[in-house]
Amino acid sequence: MPSFLQRVRALPRLGVGVSTEYGAARVDGALDVFALAAAHPDCAQFMEVGVEVDKGFDDDARRWIDSGRPTTYHFLDVNLDDELDLDAGWLAGLRARIGESRPAWLCGDAGLWHFGVRDRAHMLLLPPILSDDAASAMARGVARLREATGMEVLPENPPGAAFVGDLHLLDFFARVAERADTGLLLDVAHLAMYQHVTGRSPLDGLDAFPCERVVEVHVAGGLVRDVAGFSVVDDTHGTDVLDATWQIFEAVCARATNLKAVVFECERNRTDAVVDGFDRIHRIWGQ
Repeated sequence: MPSFLQRVRALPRLGVGVSTEYGAARVDGALDVFALAAAHPDCAQFMEVGVEVDKGFDDDARRWIDSGRPTTYHFLDVNLDDELDLDAGWLAGLRARIGESRPAWLCGDAGLWHFGVRDRAHMLLLPPILSDDAASAMARGVARLREATGMEVLPENPPGAAFVGDLHLLDFFARVAERADTGLLLDVAHLAMYQHVTGRSPLDGLDAFPCERVVEVHVAGGLVRDVAGFSVVDDTHGTDVLDATWQIFEAVCARATNLKAVVFECERNRTDAVVDGFDRIHRIWGQ
């Protein structure tokens, strides 16, 4: 098989897009992605669809898919480091969903989506254990999923209020990427969260990170909160993006030579409230 740096040349450049998941657009005050695409087409060049295999796609996602517009598939129901999770039934369902949506690639938070047997209503999301053994296990899962689907699989650094393990988050995902020979989805809001709760500066560890493997970036709003004297960041997906998040985004864009897509995760906000964030993304990325 060609190396990732050869394979990435064949991936489409999607531009700047929006994200959604089942039922998200039907919540009061939610983003109307079709109104956004009509008024500001450069803000909704593709849709990242969050999917649980058993639920599939809601009417809004199907409308987007049926229109022939580009998509990516964001899994919400697989623990990549657990070889038992890639069972035949789930893989069959995944292949069916891929056939329906024709995504450019697969991606998703590479953490713990469930504990024990997979359950539709579980939706637990915890970060991985930041150890060398866990990085190897996750890399095997990424490679297996790529082989099983024939699609690129981009693991994403998940959010978290606490992290366990002896590796820096960026070192962990660098090892996953190298061992799986894969690209990455870097969520710069989640990275800002990690740097904050671990007492690091926003760009700590980024110099040694393989930004050439970053194919997609997520930007999202966050809120710093004090919980019993412990300062944490809520992953609000609001329009108030932390300065640290913008700082990381600028640094990554300057080095991510294979960056194909950026998502502004703002699905919980009115259409007129999100345009400034998209404009800033375009200015920084140069799109």
